[in-house]
Amino acid sequence: MRTPAELAFRLRQELRNLRLWGVPPKLAAVPNPPKLPAAPEAVKETPFGASILALADEILKHRFPVFGEVIETGPEIRWRRDYVHGIESGLPYFRRVPYLDFERVGDHKYVWELNRHQHLVVLAQAFCFTGNQAYLREIQAQLESWWVENPFLRGINWTSALEVAFRTLSWVWIDSLTGNSLPNGFRRRWMTALYQHGCFLEANLSVYFSPNTHLLGEAAALHTVGALYPSLPRAARWRALGGRLLEEQIERQVLPDGAHFEQSTYYHVYALDFFLWHELLARTSQAYKEKLLQMAEYLAAVAGPSARIPLIGDDDGGRLFHPYGARDSFGRATLASCGVHFEKPAWIASRDALQEQAVWWIGPAALDASPSAPVCVTPRLFRNSGTAILGAGDVQIIVKAGGFGAATAGHNHSDVLSFVCRQGAHDLLVDSGTYTYLADPAWRNRFRGSAAHNTVRIDGKDQAVAAGPFRWDSRPQASIRQWSSTAERDLLDAQCQYSGFRHRRQFVFLKPDLLLILDHLEGPPAVHLVEQFWHAEGEDTFERMAISHSAEAMESWRSRVFGTKHKGAGRCVTYRGTLPIRLAACISFASCPQALGWEETSGQPAVTVNFSDGRVITLAVP
Repeated sequence: MRTPAELAFRLRQELRNLRLWGVPPKLAAVPNPPKLPAAPEAVKETPFGASILALADEILKHRFPVFGEVIETGPEIRWRRDYVHGIESGLPYFRRVPYLDFERVGDHKYVWELNRHQHLVVLAQAFCFTGNQAYLREIQAQLESWWVENPFLRGINWTSALEVAFRTLSWVWIDSLTGNSLPNGFRRRWMTALYQHGCFLEANLSVYFSPNTHLLGEAAALHTVGALYPSLPRAARWRALGGRLLEEQIERQVLPDGAHFEQSTYYHVYALDFFLWHELLARTSQAYKEKLLQMAEYLAAVAGPSARIPLIGDDDGGRLFHPYGARDSFGRATLASCGVHFEKPAWIASRDALQEQAVWWIGPAALDASPSAPVCVTPRLFRNSGTAILGAGDVQIIVKAGGFGAATAGHNHSDVLSFVCRQGAHDLLVDSGTYTYLADPAWRNRFRGSAAHNTVRIDGKDQAVAAGPFRWDSRPQASIRQWSSTAERDLLDAQCQYSGFRHRRQFVFLKPDLLLILDHLEGPPAVHLVEQFWHAEGEDTFERMAISHSAEAMESWRSRVFGTKHKGAGRCVTYRGTLPIRLAACISFASCPQALGWEETSGQPAVTVNFSDGRVITLAVP
């Protein structure tokens, strides 16, 4: 049910949109290009510089990397076309475009990603490196083409204010890099279009519709235009409004432990990038800076020594700046930028990480920062989000012990008490990823269901009820019973309750190289089906594992980037019977375990692990 305040807000939005549609905003004077940091000479001869030129040359051929695909459009770019599924939408007033209807418009994610114009930023960077006019001509040609195919407030590329914000930020970066080299007449038309984007954002902020990363991106873009183009008619209002919203949202959206409230590592990077970009442009409050620092600390903890994020929760394949490369490495450049800004060299994985983002956002001085040697895993519990980090040396175990995210939990997966683990740069047990949002509802639910994660499912049901692609109903209750970390071991004892069942899972990491996973399941009297799922990077992971009950090979799928999937390695323990039941498993990061089983010692349950080298470890279960 919508409140009177929301109804009034939405009514004002629609009246403003109709006024904008009836009389599109115009500019009397053209603002100067903004002066943002740019250091082409500092990175031109680096591997990153070479990758920019190679990518720019592909873009000149109209070969666009979009998620895991390379889309070839031919000479003419159809800006409203989903090239992957061959569906193109028309030009009605933007409120009349059914952008969530796959049959009518295709997968809007593929349409929008190209229309963010982040590939044009690459052309602008390449122009700065080389002075090659071909890159500049291509920028002009594509923008001219876009204006023709996307009249103000008409078509799918106006249906999301966040997408308008992404495009706005791209245009600002492009103008900063190339604006002084563009013809005056062209730039006048372009700045008029930019001003219209700002007017649209002011009128369509996602205060009620999607007050999460959508609102962050819109506020960041609005503040950016207001701050960098002070001569625009509404610049002062945009700067103030965007800044106020970001100050409010960092308090609302960031949990006290530094995690983003949507419980997605990928969206955490999104949010951190938006907040960091604003921090670099504005005079933010001390409370804002402290929250930003907490977000960076959380990202550093989950990224670990390899500086890669596990794809826990949804990932949508996008990024605020330079959305190219391995998705699990996107946080690396963000952390490096935070490392420079907050003077935390431990967050700078390499000089390459500085070239991707920090040098463009902060300036050439960012390259003077010295990367740190790889850090060891530091065990830590982020209690508000329920994220636990166990491990030692280069062994990292990340547990999702918290509940579902805020509001509809739209970017959460049914993954409570699931975990991933890796040793150095090598993944062992993994999260399956996301794959799709709307193109295939069955695959959407499959990838976000409990069976796609290293956790337990009871009676074939997820921990919550999927109610559409971005909503969960009947969500479970998650709680942490105990956490401790010593020089000898890390212990996490947590539980998840739903539908009358209780799943208690204990993680015991015996340092330096043995992880035990102990499951205790209780529920109503009846015969129940219990399934314990294991998803691995490769079959060799299972050679490092011992499981208390018989595990059979199962079909496992993995998505490393939105829109693509491939078969993975999986095992499933299946038990059919009455509850309670205890299950156990272990994974060794050194010698291979041979067998694992439960026993009773003086009435207390214990688990015993036998190793191929003759070692035997018996652990009383707390």
